[in-house]
Amino acid sequence: MLRRLYHEQPESFAFTPGNQKWAEAQISKYPEGRQASAVIALLWRAQEQEGWLSRPAIESVAGMLGMAYIRALEVATFYFMFQLQPVGAVAHIQVCGTTSCMICGAEDLIGVCREKIASKAHQLSPDGNFSWEEVECLGACANAPMAQIGKDYYEDLTAESFAGLLDRMAAGEVPTPGSQIGRFASEPAGGATTLQMDKANAANASVALATEIGDTLKRIDGTEVPLRAPWNPAMDSAAAAPPAVNDDLLSPSGMSDEPTPGAQPGAGKEVNEEATTIQESDADDAGRPDEGGIAGTAEAGDSTPEGGGYHPAGETEVDRTARSRQSPTHSAEGPLSDDPADEPARSAGADAPESEAKEPPRLDAPRGSGGDNLQRIRGIGPKLAETLNGMGFYHYDQIAAWTPEELAWVDRNIVGSRGRASRDDWVGQAKDLSGEGQTDR
Repeated sequence: MLRRLYHEQPESFAFTPGNQKWAEAQISKYPEGRQASAVIALLWRAQEQEGWLSRPAIESVAGMLGMAYIRALEVATFYFMFQLQPVGAVAHIQVCGTTSCMICGAEDLIGVCREKIASKAHQLSPDGNFSWEEVECLGACANAPMAQIGKDYYEDLTAESFAGLLDRMAAGEVPTPGSQIGRFASEPAGGATTLQMDKANAANASVALATEIGDTLKRIDGTEVPLRAPWNPAMDSAAAAPPAVNDDLLSPSGMSDEPTPGAQPGAGKEVNEEATTIQESDADDAGRPDEGGIAGTAEAGDSTPEGGGYHPAGETEVDRTARSRQSPTHSAEGPLSDDPADEPARSAGADAPESEAKEPPRLDAPRGSGGDNLQRIRGIGPKLAETLNGMGFYHYDQIAAWTPEELAWVDRNIVGSRGRASRDDWVGQAKDLSGEGQTDR
């Protein structure tokens, strides 16, 4: 399909102040000369703000990233997720028309779109509030037919239920996404035949999170950022409640591991993603892109000899910090196993009870001719090394001597890198380095 820019274009484009800060934070994740890696993220944010991608928006993103306009245009025209013409002010409907959905009634849904929105795809409804298109498989075949509306899936649709959804959206409602016939996930229409345990939640994790955020049909102007809770697959649908929101997304002055008493997880917390992204994206990660816009570009199992560590493909700093809090993989003595019997050992880190944390001995200044090069410890970059020096840690033997209680204190008190000391086994590495008898600076 030939994809071209819309024949009518606005005169200019500019990110809102909030989205501008967000965009600058994304660019800061990449080293000098690699800023173009943020192109998909910035184009997507521009579309989230305006609803579609105009030529001025593409030009603006290209300019921010130091790219030739044609390169940004290549990205925008290649991916069908980018809309190159105006879409409905309330919602853009993407009806799946591939095999499973087609067999189960997708053509009836398209008929509803033609009747209630416009006779042809990509045309605006008379009031400008809706638009639609037919798309290829969206991967919800078990719950066919379905449509993606805004940011969420609406599944198990009929012509009648689909028409009702559009009417409710036109009236200002945001219907609950997911199955429209009460299916919890993708079990058989007649009910689950296996794994018939009681569900602790009324809806699956995806539906629960979308409902909590409530941004299915929402444009993002940067004045507020949806709070997205980290998802632990082990908790899955049996979780009594969604996990607490990442405090990594909070402003530095508002960081807290504990939700406000009596409040719903993630409710009433302000977000300053730009500030915390820069704070937590240490220079040890700057030499290697963590994520390439929507899809990660880091290779699975990537490990660098200095200032790096293991990072699964596409994992961001926020994800890593959340993972360290939920299930640390290292202690002061080395990697932890997944055996439940080893669970007590997991207290030697950021998740240790407050009573077990003990401040380690610190120095007012480095001994002798100067401190050791702490950046030789995997997971410590220039910024973290400076932070550690400021806290009174200058030498390998200081870190090597940390007890589990002292390690827990360090994990709790390094802002923006909670759990990293345990996760990257700083104590074990420091023991090896101190044994070399070196005092590199």
